Amino acid sequence: MSPVGDDGIDWAALEAAAIAIMQKAYAPYSRFKVGVAGLVDDGRVVVGCNVENAAYGVGLCAECGMVSNLHATGGGKLVAVSCVDQHGAALMPCGRCRQLLWENGRPTTLLKTPEGILPMSAILPQAFGPEDLVERAEDRTFHG
Repeated sequence: MSPVGDDGIDWAALEAAAIAIMQKAYAPYSRFKVGVAGLVDDGRVVVGCNVENAAYGVGLCAECGMVSNLHATGGGKLVAVSCVDQHGAALMPCGRCRQLLWENGRPTTLLKTPEGILPMSAILPQAFGPEDLVERAEDRTFHG
């Protein structure tokens, strides 16, 4: 068993799961394989890898696969996430994927980044989430 960090997260185990799934990525065009592993609030670990396509715009980021895996295996909220590149180094998710992590985690969800472990509130400040849709749907006045 890997040592658990001060935050209670076994980062070595999460990184190992991300590296293992990264090796299954389908990246024949860029050859840039990505793997991601997330710890769920019920203790499960969910994973995903990138899947490219000859029509580049329809490729799937690893985080998309992980979020699909999260919902397919029972839902919940992400507590911690480790995303790695083809060399096993920490990788910052793209903007689209940061939004996916925000909505499927919490502001306190931790992400291992190239600059260290940071909460989602630092990764995606002033994030737009489901609560914004509810608040704005209820406010029907025009302020312009």
